[in-house]
Amino acid sequence: MRILLAGAGGVGSALVRIAARRDFFDRLVVTDYDLARAEAAVAAVAGDARFAADCLDASDEAAVAAALARHGCDVLVNAVDPRFVMPLFRGALAAGADYLDMAMSLSRPHPERPHEEPGVKLGDEQFALAGEWEAAGRLALVGMGVEPGLSDVFARYAADHLFSRIDEIGVRDGANLAVAGHDFAPSFSIWTTIEECLNPPVVFERDRGWYTTAPFSEPEVFDFPEGIGPVECVNVEHEEVLLMPRWLDATRVTFKYGLGQEFIDVLQTLHKLGLDRTDKVRVGGATVSPRDVVAACLPDPATLGEAMSGKTCAGTWVRGLGRDGEPRQVYLYHVVDNAWSMREYGSQAVVWQTAINPVAALELVATGAWAGAGVLGPEAFDAAPFLELLTAYGSPWGLREEEPGVPAAVATQGRSAG
Repeated sequence: MRILLAGAGGVGSALVRIAARRDFFDRLVVTDYDLARAEAAVAAVAGDARFAADCLDASDEAAVAAALARHGCDVLVNAVDPRFVMPLFRGALAAGADYLDMAMSLSRPHPERPHEEPGVKLGDEQFALAGEWEAAGRLALVGMGVEPGLSDVFARYAADHLFSRIDEIGVRDGANLAVAGHDFAPSFSIWTTIEECLNPPVVFERDRGWYTTAPFSEPEVFDFPEGIGPVECVNVEHEEVLLMPRWLDATRVTFKYGLGQEFIDVLQTLHKLGLDRTDKVRVGGATVSPRDVVAACLPDPATLGEAMSGKTCAGTWVRGLGRDGEPRQVYLYHVVDNAWSMREYGSQAVVWQTAINPVAALELVATGAWAGAGVLGPEAFDAAPFLELLTAYGSPWGLREEEPGVPAAVATQGRSAG
């Protein structure tokens, strides 16, 4: 396997460090619009001749296809902001390469009923090309980070091994991370965070299909494992809700994120001021996107590891009937301690937790354990080999049984972005 990696930011750099410890690939070319960033990612694994750096504009579909051909790569890994999904996706298809991403093509709210009906959903543009990928015999593995990604693998595992009927799948993400010296320092790309948190969240119900609510709706307190404890979670737009119902039979699917009131207040203020906008405005002699300005003013998440402490948890809560026909609910989860990821890999916990999953998926594709053609989510594949490999990578997952009939989360007073 020869891999072209687009993006040498926090996740891309962590991916390089994780992949360096595996032997399933022959070449990994790290690319970025800033060649120095790509070179820095390669320098972190100095001495490994499998790695090289190059410059790439991820918005240029032709340049993407040309880079894949120039380096003889048979798979493209997308580790850049989701606004670049489609040129990378189409460039890989044009080059006859496989493709993997961790975030899917962007949504657009319904023009008249944004908090009731979806408009263009996450991934719609990619699924529209599924026939072309299938006809080409190439695989586009979409949503293969941690959330989406590992959370979807957990859902598939629960469906295959733990439940005879699933009433609800609820992805729940929470952390107790703190960053010393910063009043506001998101641990992940603020561009992506604004996109997913301020868009109308999507909920799936079998009898209703996909529908939307107001941002930050239906707050609940969820008790996270391994010392993280209770965190208030709210509805957020996320790919799992769009992916899971395509392959799994569940009555209801949700995604809730533990943001915290201060974080929500900041996002709402950015929205009220129009600083979440992506269309460019003229400032003096320059034309800039307000959201890009916000991102430029905040610290790079990849650089926060030394100042960060605590743990992050990604997981999937499932409720229904167990294999014995009795009521059951479980929480399948993956926790990363920032002190451990910094010590072992030099990467902060959130980006490292995201990056390990595409590496494991690539290894399964390389060995033939995962195979297919078309646009497929993680749910389309057997979960057991992935979870076994995750443990082999030195980062095991957990399963917590919840008491049947007792809510795993407690609803709190409702709120929305207003």
